[in-house]
Amino acid sequence: MRRREMLVATGGALAALSAFPMRWLPAADNRKRKLLYFTRSAGYEHSVVQRPAGQLSHSENIMMELGRKHGFEVECTKDGSVFEGDLAQYDAIGFYTSGDLTRPCNQPGKPMSKEAVARLLEAIAAGKGFVAFHAATDSFHSQGGQVSPYIAMVGGEFVSHGPQQVATLAVTSRHFPGMQAVGDSLRLNEEWYALKNFAKDLHVIMVQKTGGMTGDCYQRPPFPATWARRHGQGRVWYTSLGHREDIWTNPVVQEIILGALAWAFGNVSAEVPPNIDQVTPEANQLRN
Repeated sequence: MRRREMLVATGGALAALSAFPMRWLPAADNRKRKLLYFTRSAGYEHSVVQRPAGQLSHSENIMMELGRKHGFEVECTKDGSVFEGDLAQYDAIGFYTSGDLTRPCNQPGKPMSKEAVARLLEAIAAGKGFVAFHAATDSFHSQGGQVSPYIAMVGGEFVSHGPQQVATLAVTSRHFPGMQAVGDSLRLNEEWYALKNFAKDLHVIMVQKTGGMTGDCYQRPPFPATWARRHGQGRVWYTSLGHREDIWTNPVVQEIILGALAWAFGNVSAEVPPNIDQVTPEANQLRN
């Protein structure tokens, strides 16, 4: 098998963080789950996915650490040809990407082929888990008013962002795995994405509260910032969080990620009925 710049993390589950009870749940069948974490950037490359001197990036290291602590494997790559291989070996696929990933760019490995993109979408529709972070909604943009198949799968699309600032996410799905430690809201310093083209069937987990935020793109009603949805038989989860390094090391955010992974892997069940019309009825209104 041709060598890629892939690394695998393994390890038994360890004790939870003392401050917060971890929401990670291992699989009932005791089979070790495997995550493919894909961080190719054909557009702007965020610092948390940059690899210094060929080493793993900040977010890749966090994923590897979570895998070691909680007993799941993590394979990290920027090589789009991975999607031409055996996708059956992965229980879930994670994206922190940007731009048109089928175009050549200054990144290790190859771009995704059009066939690879189709295979990704087919694998998710057939039952694969998918977790996406921050810039993943800034990939495969819609063209000519037509929502791209990738954006339709993720459930929302990047518009722009303003200056980094402290802002609030309101929790609208306390029952979703990983959210029990968050409470009613989460207030963080972050680069907040403004989003559009929301799928009608989103189960919104956290809402971006826009009141008092600085930046033209936030002068709009509240909109979804973290959500889950079913894509065919697949389980799709996205959060706009993840720009800053300290977001990835925040123990509450790590709980949220672990809960999402447990759900995406199929370790835990959670009902994800559409609630976007109830909790963010004006989500697609870009300006007040």
